[in-house]
Amino acid sequence: MDKSKYYVSVHGRSVLKEQGQSAYEWEIEATPEEADQVRIELDLMQEKEEEAFPGYMFPWPDTPEESTNAPFQNSLDRVYMSIYRLGTAETRHQMEQLRLLPHFTDH
Repeated sequence: MDKSKYYVSVHGRSVLKEQGQSAYEWEIEATPEEADQVRIELDLMQEKEEEAFPGYMFPWPDTPEESTNAPFQNSLDRVYMSIYRLGTAETRHQMEQLRLLPHFTDH
């Protein structure tokens, strides 16, 4: 199946086909199914953020912040891995420069 260009906003939780529809951070080249998978991952990330929200507002003294944030961070990492995998050369280069994926932070 042919791939098309999509515009992804992690902040805005969107995957759009039209560049001018909304602000975006990343460009990917994906099949419609791959773009839908990124949308699902963004939705899951939103759910994990909402689940963690009470822990931020009413933290337990004996619960480390890392454990409160871990499900959201894992979900965010999956989103970035998908964006990197589907990303244009420029997107992949920018992500490498920003060290957004764990294997880029070790260097």
